[in-house]
Amino acid sequence: MTDVVALRGIIGELVESGVLEVIVCPGSRSTPLALAARAHPALRVRVLLDERAAGFFALGLARASRNPVAVVVTSGTAVANLLPAVVEASLARVPLVLLTADRPPELRGRGAPQTIDQVGIFGSHVLWASDLPLLDGSLETGRHVRSLIGRAVAMARGGPAGPVHLNIGFREPLVPSAALGRLETDGDDGGGGGDAGPFVSVLAGGPVLSPTELAELTARLRSTERGLIVAGPQDDPALPGALARLAFSTGWPIIADPLSGVRCGPHDRTMVVSHGDHLARPGPWRDAHLPDLVLRFGATTTSKPMLTLLEQVPPTQIVVDGDRAWSEPAIIPTTFVQADATGTALALAEALGPRDALQRDGRARTVSSWAAEWCEADRAADRALGDWLAQVEARNEPFEGMPFSVLGDLLPDGAMLWAGNSMPVRDMDDWLSGSDRAIRPLSNRGANGIDGVVSTALGAAAADLGPVVLVVGDLSFLHDLNALVAARLHGLSATIVLIDNDGGGIFSFLSQATTVAPEVGLPEHYEELFGTPHGIDVGPIVTALGGAYRSLGVAEMRTSLADSIGRPGVRVLHFQTTRSRNVELHREAAAAVAAAIAAR
Repeated sequence: MTDVVALRGIIGELVESGVLEVIVCPGSRSTPLALAARAHPALRVRVLLDERAAGFFALGLARASRNPVAVVVTSGTAVANLLPAVVEASLARVPLVLLTADRPPELRGRGAPQTIDQVGIFGSHVLWASDLPLLDGSLETGRHVRSLIGRAVAMARGGPAGPVHLNIGFREPLVPSAALGRLETDGDDGGGGGDAGPFVSVLAGGPVLSPTELAELTARLRSTERGLIVAGPQDDPALPGALARLAFSTGWPIIADPLSGVRCGPHDRTMVVSHGDHLARPGPWRDAHLPDLVLRFGATTTSKPMLTLLEQVPPTQIVVDGDRAWSEPAIIPTTFVQADATGTALALAEALGPRDALQRDGRARTVSSWAAEWCEADRAADRALGDWLAQVEARNEPFEGMPFSVLGDLLPDGAMLWAGNSMPVRDMDDWLSGSDRAIRPLSNRGANGIDGVVSTALGAAAADLGPVVLVVGDLSFLHDLNALVAARLHGLSATIVLIDNDGGGIFSFLSQATTVAPEVGLPEHYEELFGTPHGIDVGPIVTALGGAYRSLGVAEMRTSLADSIGRPGVRVLHFQTTRSRNVELHREAAAAVAAAIAAR
């Protein structure tokens, strides 16, 4: 029989360590954990029916709230279904605490029903894992288990942040024999969850450079005129302001990925370049503006041309990452600065001081000629894209980048704009212009998968921090239809713009679509294997699962989106496009930008 005091200790330590949200999936073996979580007055428990969706839902909630979220599942394949979300959380550095119920040790490896090897099941994709002892009622076990919970939450918070896994075996009977909830005292009673604070607490300062290291790095930056600050995907709200200061101290522009938090917000955006994807494409302008040094903060950028620039014209590269990661897919000589990103940016700005062109009182700031050329080209690209899109709208032709342009104008402060992977996140990069509003663009760019995207966005909506809009492709949407069940069960609100090109649109941009090689089955099998048309009418499915549905056309796009943002409930706005024409339109837009930059 499970010791109730130790069980309360597990849940109590979660709360004392800062976990306030638990996602529970139905199951028998997890009964003790589910009941104990539901009994604690400080925990918000949400029940989701499918473990795969639940994992992504928890990930979205943790991303939005910037707090760890716990997930409780039963034994067997229920645990295995968490793997895709665990992989994404690991690579995206999102704090999750996975509590998986298991059979007791004597039933493992004996063919018992719903029993698999769960110990270490997530391998290197979790920061830490532990197989907890049976809750036997001893004081030592109670304290040990509570200390493991505290350690797990501390490790999930980072750095780096990420998922942790606690596997807990339970013997029958599974229904606890005494009352659950918060203990009134916290004495030598098995370690159980009173009001005396966490059993384990951690104070962890961010890594900082020594004065010698800071001086060395400062000298490298001071000696470089043609540098770029690249802001990749990251989630520190203090970093954009710090990079703005650093940009004026170096005289370098900031190439801002949409997921960096730098493109939108109230910080100084004078030196921010929003269309780096176009400016980095091969051509005369790029060839005349190759950097000698790239200073990157955050993960690798969404833009393939930016990565190609690093690969083909390798500058010196410095990557700042306080989580001691090795994020560098270009495979070029790199200095990794393993120190807190915001603190390092501010320290470098202070050490460099204002450039000669800047007034010393800081009231007037003049952009360096190098940065001015990037910023002027960026403005030319923005005008060219706007003029080109106006022509497309005038002829009432659907284009997949259109929703991001409109949403960039409509979204209010505090809104979260989620983009699905494959084409939507790339269209976000091209079509979401800079804004002084605090729009928070987000995407699952850890593993870049198309699965679980709807669940992740709805998990973010559960944080109730502002309106949520998701722009997602049709295959990704079909992958995760059961996410709408969670929205119905928990009264969530979001706008989902469904870009439907009837298949895998991104493959139309790749060599599979243009290769003529009968010996390998191309183009004969292209549509079957890559285009993957499905012809599914999603409207009845959406309404059956409790969502609202309507078609979205070019003419009414602005009014339909404006009417939907922030309204209660989930609405799916269905925007149909054509794969082959979408490729042509993207190339037309790129040509318009290239012509505008060349004409400067």
